[in-house]
Amino acid sequence: MPKRSSGLSDSSTVTISRAGLLRLRGGHVWVYRSDVVSAEEIKPGSLVSVQDERGKFLGSALYSSSSQIAVRMLSREKVDDLQALLRERIQAAVAYRKQVVSDTDAYRVIFSEADFLPGLIVDRYNNLLSMQILTQAMDADPIRQTVISELAQQLQPAAIIERVDPRIRELEQLPARTSGLISSEKISGEQIGDPTGEPASERKTSTIFTMNGVRFHYEALEGQKTGAFLDQRENYAAAAKYMRGEALDVFCYQGGFALHMAPHCSQVTGVDSSRPALEIAEQNAALNRQDNGHEIEWIEGNAFDLLRDYSDSGRQFDSIVLDPPAFAKSKQNLQTAMRGYKELNLRALKMLRPGGTLVTCSCSFHVTPEAFLEVIAQAARDAHKSLRILENRAQAKDHPILLGVPETYYLKCLIFNVSS
Repeated sequence: MPKRSSGLSDSSTVTISRAGLLRLRGGHVWVYRSDVVSAEEIKPGSLVSVQDERGKFLGSALYSSSSQIAVRMLSREKVDDLQALLRERIQAAVAYRKQVVSDTDAYRVIFSEADFLPGLIVDRYNNLLSMQILTQAMDADPIRQTVISELAQQLQPAAIIERVDPRIRELEQLPARTSGLISSEKISGEQIGDPTGEPASERKTSTIFTMNGVRFHYEALEGQKTGAFLDQRENYAAAAKYMRGEALDVFCYQGGFALHMAPHCSQVTGVDSSRPALEIAEQNAALNRQDNGHEIEWIEGNAFDLLRDYSDSGRQFDSIVLDPPAFAKSKQNLQTAMRGYKELNLRALKMLRPGGTLVTCSCSFHVTPEAFLEVIAQAARDAHKSLRILENRAQAKDHPILLGVPETYYLKCLIFNVSS
């Protein structure tokens, strides 16, 4: 974790147990509430000093009075100016993306702990920024103001939109807030790069962005999370290299994999249970129609039911993508999730012609890479198929994986060559 020059402005102190200390020594940046020995009269979202039970200073952190993650470390040294530190971290995050992002105008600008800005998510879609705040500290007015003004200065967006997760705000005991445009007043009166000069209340919240030469519609106040699955951007391009023939994209959402496959395949079918997502997928297909070469068929339906019907009827494909939502959102439903992954992959493998390509993904943090590989191996044995790993991938580099913080490594994307 980057260090910060000495200085003391965090007047409150949190004492943590040996278990919490060992966790920090292992490279993690979280201390759970069960490992807090004392934290008396600390205001929600405060900047605090952290010490062990012997009184040894361990660093500065942001404190939550309600979350099970009570302490999120910021620095191994004392922080004397939190707002200046946040500006430095935002500048560093932007600089990092300039190094690792290419062939797109849509990417994650800030990835919470992985950018040493715990509780803050920011995505860029062409000239729009989508921001999500997840902690008490980041929601404090002075901190929000600092973050918004620095983002505006660094990236000059046409607008900044805040996406609100009501469940997270409830867990953090934050006042209710609605998703929407950040007003110009919140940006210290600065204009934030809108070429039309329109006030924030009149700015549009939609744009078109490009990934790997493929164009997508974006509506900032619709869709899941901050709007699109930017973490798959590099995987879209990697998978497309192996795609051919008749292709099936399961859980296609707004068509990410399908649109990348279309120029390489004779026929592409996209399946999703969300009608609104499929409507946007069709609009995206229209944007790219001259480059696709073939029409894409979009089917609304339950993926498990459709795969079962296809498998039972003997339907065959040359290329299949499985990109389901997170099946295991907690350890409690891990076994159910593993059964779901096995069923999906078993059905897909039975439908793949010899020499076909399977792209299979999991965005569940609780499903480890080893466990995911094993469940695919079980499905292959049951389907009597042999698999060769073409690529073993993770999330795009603008969603960095911070060593010592396994929660930042969540996306698994495996590309297989399948033979009978």
